[in-house]
Amino acid sequence: MTWFIYFIIAVIVIILLSAAIKIVREYERVGVFRLGRFVGLRGPGLVLIIPFIETVRKVDLRIVTMDVPAQECISVDNVTVRVDAVVYFRVVNAADAILKVLDYIKATSLLAQTTLRNVVGQSTLDELLAQRDRLNEKIKSIVDEGTDPWGIKVSMVEVKEVQLPQTMQRAMAAQAEAERERRAKVVHAEGEYQAAEKLAEAAKVISSQPSALQLRYLQTLTTITTEKTNTIVFPVPIDIMTALLGKAGEAEKGREKSR
Repeated sequence: MTWFIYFIIAVIVIILLSAAIKIVREYERVGVFRLGRFVGLRGPGLVLIIPFIETVRKVDLRIVTMDVPAQECISVDNVTVRVDAVVYFRVVNAADAILKVLDYIKATSLLAQTTLRNVVGQSTLDELLAQRDRLNEKIKSIVDEGTDPWGIKVSMVEVKEVQLPQTMQRAMAAQAEAERERRAKVVHAEGEYQAAEKLAEAAKVISSQPSALQLRYLQTLTTITTEKTNTIVFPVPIDIMTALLGKAGEAEKGREKSR
């Protein structure tokens, strides 16, 4: 009978020790409540509590990465978009995270969703696409200010994706294509202008040296003959053509006088 009593006592002691000893990791803190009253934070390491009188609640101090679900928003310029984001935050005051909010992770998530919708609703589509860093900083500051009483520090907010309607995507693609065509036409026109300037300079040089035109003509002939085409070129000196044109003009004047 004595051994049975010892066994019961040993079981009770083991149960009390298991309830009294808590192991707290380096990245955790525990809030201790004694008969419902908060008495302070403990940890890390070995924490002893009074069984059945004191209770504990653990809080993780590591950075929490939280996805913000995609939100259906309407921008200032009346474009419907779906925007999602990711929020990085951590607990800097475990006592506030325990005492001042029921579930700090859920509360931060809901606040981030509401803030994301509000900020996107106050921005234009161009700002969402081109000024995302400014939007991230604005959302971060608003969420950080809202969670500060809960002992939460928001370190970063990043907008991951902006989804546009198919009609808007096609319109933007058409706009981008038109812009590329405009740039191509401008480049082509600039090339024509520069080529015309160079041709004008070349014409001035050739006009100052008549033999240069003959040399250029022979170079062109050499280039043509290397290609296997049916083109036949008869080189005729410019002087002969000038003389023939002069004689034809004199004959025409003679016929007019005879009339």
